Amino acid sequence: MVNHSSPVDFLLLGFSEHPGLERILFMVILISYLLTLVGNTLIILLSVLDPRLHSPMYFFLSNLSFLDLCFTTSCVPQMLVNLWGPKKTISFLGCSVQLFIFLFLGTTECILLTVMAFDRYVAVCQPLRYATIIHPGLCRQLAAVAWVIGLVESVVQTPPTLRLPFCPHRQVDDFVCEVPALIRLSCGGTTYNEIQMAIASVFILVVPLSLILVSYGAIAQAVLRINSAIAWRKALGTCSSHLMVVTLFYSSVIAVYLQPKNPYAQKRGKFFGLFYAVGTPSLNPLIYTLRNKDIKRALRRLLRKDGDSRES
Repeated sequence: MVNHSSPVDFLLLGFSEHPGLERILFMVILISYLLTLVGNTLIILLSVLDPRLHSPMYFFLSNLSFLDLCFTTSCVPQMLVNLWGPKKTISFLGCSVQLFIFLFLGTTECILLTVMAFDRYVAVCQPLRYATIIHPGLCRQLAAVAWVIGLVESVVQTPPTLRLPFCPHRQVDDFVCEVPALIRLSCGGTTYNEIQMAIASVFILVVPLSLILVSYGAIAQAVLRINSAIAWRKALGTCSSHLMVVTLFYSSVIAVYLQPKNPYAQKRGKFFGLFYAVGTPSLNPLIYTLRNKDIKRALRRLLRKDGDSRES
């Protein structure tokens, strides 16, 4: 039996077979979400308010922070409700919106991280021409391209996924409505959807990651030619935060979208999907603020200015 009617609630299973784990996950996800809200909002405010951070690097970083805010807000509130209470349902409309936003913002982040790698490549390998190459107009164009590609990918992939003949039980073995979980829920043929997901994975995951690796390969070659220890530290400081974010993001996304078809991989993919949706957005601002002297100085200037204004 296959249920072809669409306006029926889905059941997000998550880890419902482990109630004790759900309580722990509720607290972890709530704390991570609060860190995401505070950290990413702070980065956006500092990038806008501090003139010294009006540079390409912080323009792209504020785009990434805004993206992470939207990404987590699209899924975490529903996730917390499902983890806390016995009701673990999500409406068809809610699932559709969540799927659309996940594809849109997930794809945008893949492209945006690639753009940021290109920015770091020019900063290290072409420092004298950096201001000429990475000018404000190009920054806006590259950011717009990332957002548009994300939107197009979501518009293309969301409708075929939602038109799948879902099984009557409507039990999604995941925390959120994602393409792999919804394909597994289908009781009909999924060949077209799997081919579509494979092609999208190549263009959205493999190609951008390859470009990032090429950029860092060129950066590594440039750094190895540097004789100055100070220049070494400056080059590593310029790239290390972005490289950590890329590693966390791509390792979790690849584990979700390129996993083999077996129960163990699906269970492991559920953990990686949770980290990809909740962990990475909360760690990004910590990575960039703890390892970035410009952000720390901007925060001190903002706090000092706020203190002076209160005294006056």
